[in-house]
Amino acid sequence: MLDREGYRPNVGIILLNTNNEVWWGKRVREHSWQFPQGGIKYGETPEQAMYRELQEETGLRQEHVKVVGRTRNWLRYEGPPHFIRREIRGHYRGEKQIWFLLRMIGRDSDINLRITNTPEFDAWRWHQYWVPLDVVIEFKRDVYLKALQELSRFLNPAPKPDNQNYFRIYTPQSGIPVKDRNTGEGVKENGAVKDGGTDTK
Repeated sequence: MLDREGYRPNVGIILLNTNNEVWWGKRVREHSWQFPQGGIKYGETPEQAMYRELQEETGLRQEHVKVVGRTRNWLRYEGPPHFIRREIRGHYRGEKQIWFLLRMIGRDSDINLRITNTPEFDAWRWHQYWVPLDVVIEFKRDVYLKALQELSRFLNPAPKPDNQNYFRIYTPQSGIPVKDRNTGEGVKENGAVKDGGTDTK
């Protein structure tokens, strides 16, 4: 389902724990990390799509979270040509997203990455609010930055990035260590802390 400009409606989810850390998922069989997100089906509202995607990708249901806020308008990114399927080239430009900020009121053990036969993530962790954008797929980084900036207004006090140049370069070199990205040390698989990790909820 594309709009007249060629963008597919989509939702993104930033999930907070009680420490204002964000849920950070590692994509299946990749070294990139991202927030839960997905397309809005025909007839769905953005909020309905958000709850569906939340359950499909994390196993969490509506009763496990509380909506803190959402972006005022659509945030857009364009898909690079090699990511666009041949049959929709010339029509599809990218994604437009409404981003939701959620507060988790359930437990870490409620998270289940394998609730569907096609999981999006194979590991996850809690991370400080300003996530390292250098581990995000490149063409999504600008939208991530905009969503984090806009939704930070709902937090009091507003979180500040450790890297003073975060907003200028938005690909900070500090953040998730290389050993985290490549070996999974300190991350959680399907709710279980792997060797070397700690439960920071």
